[in-house]
Amino acid sequence: MFLNEVSRSVRVLLGQIQRRCPALPANNTAARCMSQAGTDPEPTPDENEVVSPTFVNRNPRNLEQMALAVKDRGWKTTWPHREFYHRLMFSRTQHHVTAQVFSSSSPVPVLSCSTKEWALKKELPSTNCVAACQAVGEVLAQRCQQAGITRMVYRAIPWTYRSDSVQAFRSAMKEGGIVLSEPRRKYIGT
Repeated sequence: MFLNEVSRSVRVLLGQIQRRCPALPANNTAARCMSQAGTDPEPTPDENEVVSPTFVNRNPRNLEQMALAVKDRGWKTTWPHREFYHRLMFSRTQHHVTAQVFSSSSPVPVLSCSTKEWALKKELPSTNCVAACQAVGEVLAQRCQQAGITRMVYRAIPWTYRSDSVQAFRSAMKEGGIVLSEPRRKYIGT
């Protein structure tokens, strides 16, 4: 008995809602007719959107790529010179070939490649031949590209510069998309 009265009152209420909004179908969209469209609130500047008058760059690689970062000049009498962002060191011993990329701020190499690595050693007939130098150059160029380092300083020792192994290494690095020189530092007047 009680359920019949409740269902009857609900039907009467729905009928009144449909009479107020005759264009809407009788399904569940009746409640949409009762609501009103809200006004768009005015945007207020949030604390996260306010621009700070002082900016601190936390990405030094960005300044390096624009040639605006400071290069440590070091002493004029030291060799090799210290005016670089990244420096490439290539060494060839009796048994192995090694290439390393150093940052100006760290004595530890950022990237390295050597014929001591098993993946290179198993593919080469000899670990100190010209083909090994070329393979080390190709692998190091790929690693540099993945790390985002595309420019670096390479100054070979003058009496080894003309050797076939150094030339093969340099050509493999250049073919891998690495530029073996850095741009001069740009000075911005204040």
